[in-house]
Amino acid sequence: MGNVKLGFEEFAVAVDNDCVDFVTDLHRGFTDAGCKIEVKEAKSGYVASYLLNKKTVANYVFRKKGLVIRIYANHITDYMGFLDTLPGDMIAAIKKAPDCKRLLDPTACNSKCAMGYGFLLDGERFQKCRSNAFMFLVCEQSEPFIKDFLQHELAASN
Repeated sequence: MGNVKLGFEEFAVAVDNDCVDFVTDLHRGFTDAGCKIEVKEAKSGYVASYLLNKKTVANYVFRKKGLVIRIYANHITDYMGFLDTLPGDMIAAIKKAPDCKRLLDPTACNSKCAMGYGFLLDGERFQKCRSNAFMFLVCEQSEPFIKDFLQHELAASN
């Protein structure tokens, strides 16, 4: 395989038919906002990452349950009230995500760790891991909320 440059097309071919229109629509939104895409092969399929100003905004990963999007909400404090509008299963996924060890104890994690997020959800304070805090299964029910979430993040990034 080597240094073969992969693009959106290779990634999109691997996406289930019921998700491909959504993924294509988000791809347009990301690129219109100035994001660059990087696609790499992983054990479970491709990982497609969207970067803005060299910072990852989101990436897709394939899991047994289906396509999952990980949102890196670097500006979550600018729009955290939005989290309360998410449906119950997405809120449950956030609450179930592991806590950020480094936020709780700065010596508990690798010093190169970018640290997680501190935010309010349902009136409760959370300190969640950056890698798992906002990971959602891409499905018909979650798609509009994922799109809104990313629009909030991209707007706050500018």
